[in-house]
Amino acid sequence: MKPGVDFAAVARLDLAEVVRSRWLAICLALYAGLAGIFVAAGLRESGVIGFTGLGRALFSLCHTLVLLLPLVALVATGQVVNRARDEGTLELLMSQPIRRDRYLFAILAVRFGALVLPLLAIFALLGVVGAAWSGAGAAAGIAARASALCAALLFAFTSIGLLISVRVRSPARANAYVILCWLAGVALVDFALIGAMLRWQLQPRAVLLLAALNPVQDARLGLLSAGGVDLETLGPVGFYLVQTLGPDGLLALGVVWPTILGAAAFALALRAFRRFD
Repeated sequence: MKPGVDFAAVARLDLAEVVRSRWLAICLALYAGLAGIFVAAGLRESGVIGFTGLGRALFSLCHTLVLLLPLVALVATGQVVNRARDEGTLELLMSQPIRRDRYLFAILAVRFGALVLPLLAIFALLGVVGAAWSGAGAAAGIAARASALCAALLFAFTSIGLLISVRVRSPARANAYVILCWLAGVALVDFALIGAMLRWQLQPRAVLLLAALNPVQDARLGLLSAGGVDLETLGPVGFYLVQTLGPDGLLALGVVWPTILGAAAFALALRAFRRFD
C-alpha cells in the first residue's frame, strides 16, 4: 500500500462515522446556538453603550466555551477505540495493511477537525459581523485570540480522550474517566484552588503551579486577560499570573501548554496502542 493511503482510508471511514452520528451537525448547532444567544444580548446592549456590550457578550461566549469544549472533546473521543475493539472493527482494520500510528493519527485528525472547524467558522463570522457593526477591529481581535485558545484546548482534550479510549477497555469505566477529567479541569479554577490552599494549607507556589498546569485555566486566563487586568474578572490566582506574565505571556501559555499536553497525551496513547492492541 502506498504511503498515506492507509491514513486516507481510515480518515474516510471515521469521517463517515462522524457524519452518520451527526457530530458535525451537533457541534455546529451548539456553537451557533450559544453564539446567537450571547451576541443577541450584546447587540441589545450595544444600542446603548456602543461596542462594549457586544465585546462583553463575545467574552462571555468564549468563557462558556472554555468550560464546555473539554467535555465535548472528551465525549467525542473517549469511546472511539474501545468501541471499535468491542465491535470487531479494529480487528478487521488491523488485518489490513494499515499501520497503527496512521490509524490513530487519522482518528485524531478527523475528530479534532470535526470539533474545531465549525468553531473557527463561527468565530470568523462573529469577527466579520462585529467589525461591520462597530467599524473597528476589536471583534476580529477577540475572535482570533479565542480561536487560537479554543483550538489548543480542543487538541489537548481530544488527545486525552483518545488516551482514555486506548487505555480503558470498559466503556462504562471510560465514561467515568471522561467525567472525572472534565471535572478536574473545570474545578481547578481560582476559587477552587484558593479553597484547596486554605483547606490543606498548600503553599501559594503550589496553587500557582496547579493553575498553570491546568489547560482550562490557562485558556480562560489567556482569554480574559485581553479584556482588562482587574481582580474581579481574573480572580486572585489569575490576577497574580497576569501581573507576572502579562496578557501576551498568558496568551502564549494558553496556546502552547495545552498543545504540549495534547501532544504528550497522544504520544502515550500511541505507545499504548502499539503495545496492547
